[in-house]
Amino acid sequence: MSISNQLHETISSIREIHSSIPAERTALLKEMAEWINSKRSKDETAKLTFICTHNSRRSHLSQIWAHFFADIHNIEGIECYSGGTEATAFNIRAVDCLRDQGFSINAYGSDTNPVYAVRYSNNRPAAVCFSKVYDHDANPKEGFAAVMTCSDADEACPFIPGAEKRFPLRYEDPKIFDNTPEEKQKYAERSIQIAAEMDILFSLCAEALPGKKERIIQ
Repeated sequence: MSISNQLHETISSIREIHSSIPAERTALLKEMAEWINSKRSKDETAKLTFICTHNSRRSHLSQIWAHFFADIHNIEGIECYSGGTEATAFNIRAVDCLRDQGFSINAYGSDTNPVYAVRYSNNRPAAVCFSKVYDHDANPKEGFAAVMTCSDADEACPFIPGAEKRFPLRYEDPKIFDNTPEEKQKYAERSIQIAAEMDILFSLCAEALPGKKERIIQ
């Protein structure tokens, strides 16, 4: 399958930082991989709902990179979602960051909370993203893993109804750099960090599946 030159460069950047991921983060990713593979070993779909307060930045970045790397690592039976404790919009800075990193993104619908179709290849399924609360009808209601991508949502929601598992995979919010000279750089750094961990997550899933190889991308 064909992907953009920019996304090829982004993947190279992602894999350059694998060794810098702290051991405790890698241990948590291993737990997540074990849960995913336990679901798949029972022929059940592994559903991941990434949750942060406003469902505007970190949760969407996580959803999209998880969708991408599950597909790249050829891990079937994965569904990726996102939600918040309140709905706002997929922040345009995060959208632009992903465009800069090589994704094709189209928006439609509401002006205040557009629906985005995010693709890395024309012949692969899009990740569909818009801001919503975590229990929105578009998200699973039971049997899913709640991946808490921010401390505020993790602390505000000690119980997520229907969640089978909960993982505190927290990230610092790039929002703190909005309207500063560092804005673009910090969004890119956060996206790369999230991407690297999603790459590790699904490579760990693949290690448990003899013969599994990454999809060939050009």
